[in-house]
Amino acid sequence: MEEYLNHTIKTIRPLDNQAMEASRARQDNLTKPQGSLGRLEHLAIKIAGIRREARPVLEKKAIIVMAADHGVAEEGVSAYPQEVTRQMLHNFAQGTAAINVLARLIGARVVVADIGVKSDMGPCQGIVNRKVAPGTRNIARGPAMTREQALQAIGVGIDVVQTEVARGLDIVGTGDMGIGNTTAAAAICAATSGWPVQAVVGRGTGVDDVQLANKVRVVRQALEINQPDPGDPLDVLAKVGGLEIAGLVGVMLGAAAHRIPVVLDGLISGSAALIAAGLSPVAEGYFIAAHRSAEPGHKAVFAQLRSSPLLDLNMRLGEGTGAALGIFLAEAAVKTMNEMVTFDEAGVARKK
Repeated sequence: MEEYLNHTIKTIRPLDNQAMEASRARQDNLTKPQGSLGRLEHLAIKIAGIRREARPVLEKKAIIVMAADHGVAEEGVSAYPQEVTRQMLHNFAQGTAAINVLARLIGARVVVADIGVKSDMGPCQGIVNRKVAPGTRNIARGPAMTREQALQAIGVGIDVVQTEVARGLDIVGTGDMGIGNTTAAAAICAATSGWPVQAVVGRGTGVDDVQLANKVRVVRQALEINQPDPGDPLDVLAKVGGLEIAGLVGVMLGAAAHRIPVVLDGLISGSAALIAAGLSPVAEGYFIAAHRSAEPGHKAVFAQLRSSPLLDLNMRLGEGTGAALGIFLAEAAVKTMNEMVTFDEAGVARKK
């Protein structure tokens, strides 16, 4: 599995400067004051560099949701019981969750993969069954998984995105489902950033003050027991991460290898992006941060990644909901660049 990962990483190339310059030149000649569309202009230019096309089109869109359970849930770190993970996967399959609503709005397909749900999902139409293990172990007591399991889960993510590329894919959003995953994500953020644990642990599903204090204790204990090496992204992932986080790492790296923009959702996706960027700094250029989550650990993510979020809506649902909104803005950015006319085409006088 490590060879599969290394091959994928070697395939990732830097953004295409020539396409970006051509895109920038068109932006500067559209019938508007230069820079007047603000970050939409920069976003369109970045996407041009990712797609290696001066005028990219984003018609084929997908949200890939990775789902898994976490052994750390037994420490009482969530306001919801663990069986909610399985129940929500059925909700996704039926098309009735928040991500389904937003995906329909932007014309994106939702792809849900069971990479580590504790329960046996059984035959479930609409769920990709790629279970690596029935959840991770309790990180407050020892490593979440073995290094080989982390590599296997990354490989699943690469496989899933490759399947979607074969179906046709211009842009992908990342989503997650897994009770207890904000605890694992916070542990990754603390391990990679060196920030104090209390600065990266949030309320997740809505825990009260007592539960929040317990959650801080659990993350601190996980880091003390496992001693993840911040210089080794796979070590951090295996020791304190999650199977769905590993799967998202694979989605991100696999998409970058195929020149697909990756729109990141919230804290869980952000923690996966930290691992993916650690494994392949070049891949970081393919990431688009959709929004700033209400989870405090997301600040540590943005402090480490060279990106800033497009939106700040106080969201913390996950599922890929923020990513769906980010894809909408990405499409708006390229459509305005492609469908507006230039001054010469319109016969409009330029600025004196």
